[in-house]
Amino acid sequence: MKQNGILRGRPTYLLVIALLTAAVLLSLAAAVTLGSVDISIGEVYRVILFKTFGVGDPAVYGTGAVSDIVWFVRLPRLVLAIGVGMCLSLAGVVMQAIVRNPLADPYVLGVSSGASLGASLAILTGVGTGLLGANAPGVLAFIGAFAVSVAVVALANLGGRANAVKLLLAGTALSSVCAAFSNFLLYLSASANAAQTLMRWTMGSLAGAEWPTNIPILVISLLGLLFFWSQFRTLNLMLLGDDTALTLGVDLHRRRLAYLLVASLLVGCAVYTAGIIGFVGLVIPHIVRILFGSDHKKIVPISALLGAIFLLWADVLCRVLIPGAELPIGVLTAMIGAPCFIWLMVRRKYGFGGGD
Repeated sequence: MKQNGILRGRPTYLLVIALLTAAVLLSLAAAVTLGSVDISIGEVYRVILFKTFGVGDPAVYGTGAVSDIVWFVRLPRLVLAIGVGMCLSLAGVVMQAIVRNPLADPYVLGVSSGASLGASLAILTGVGTGLLGANAPGVLAFIGAFAVSVAVVALANLGGRANAVKLLLAGTALSSVCAAFSNFLLYLSASANAAQTLMRWTMGSLAGAEWPTNIPILVISLLGLLFFWSQFRTLNLMLLGDDTALTLGVDLHRRRLAYLLVASLLVGCAVYTAGIIGFVGLVIPHIVRILFGSDHKKIVPISALLGAIFLLWADVLCRVLIPGAELPIGVLTAMIGAPCFIWLMVRRKYGFGGGD
């Protein structure tokens, strides 16, 4: 396992964490002033000051179109972008360590296909809509993502303990099964509107962001960051393999399964709030490994912060690139992430630690 990266040393990575934390806050402050509706910077911050601290005229900054756009549209979706970006990046780092495959991302173990199947059931057949209403696709997608993760673990443990190869094969198999059923439901659907709704959902969007759901996703992402940051030694051992870890007195089996379930929980929360957004958990950890090596003490926090910044600005681009329309964020992340990943492979920087 290679530990070296382009940037090395404890002071360097701590400084980067501090700078990235500041960059998240500055990005949030700058991005909230941008959008398809022309609102002055002063008006934006006056609305935020009034909503946060009660400073200003309530008749001007407490109600009206400007107040609604800033407080109920722009700011919630930017905060959601931070939480979802952190969740997807963390899940990507952990899943790549679990399967010892730098090509893995939060969806390689069947999580996205499980989420898509859950959403398909809700949108195309109406399952759960009577009880959950408009939240049915998101809730069933969360359940589908988490259920497939549990099924991957159970399948990989058949005939002996799960290992990296068995987890990868189980995920690939279940992903194919879920995708087949989703396509079957789509084929049987007689509703063009339902099919179009499903397509929009599978392409990802932060347009449904609301404060009641933003706070939990932000808290979950921060707890996930703290948890996996505290587990950096075990994540480093996973890159060495089970045999090496056993010689050091560490059994990775239970920890691998626990980490997979926690990572799937993070992805499930992201899917529930924003649909399916790809490439964040694949490309962001690669970039961090190239710069800082494969030590998860550095990779975990830096990937989380960089993922938050990336998705925040991706959402801004989605809102401003096409006047009068919004580009699905999953499409934009694929347009950015796929070429970046190809470039990384061409430069042979796709291994753990950024080596050849």
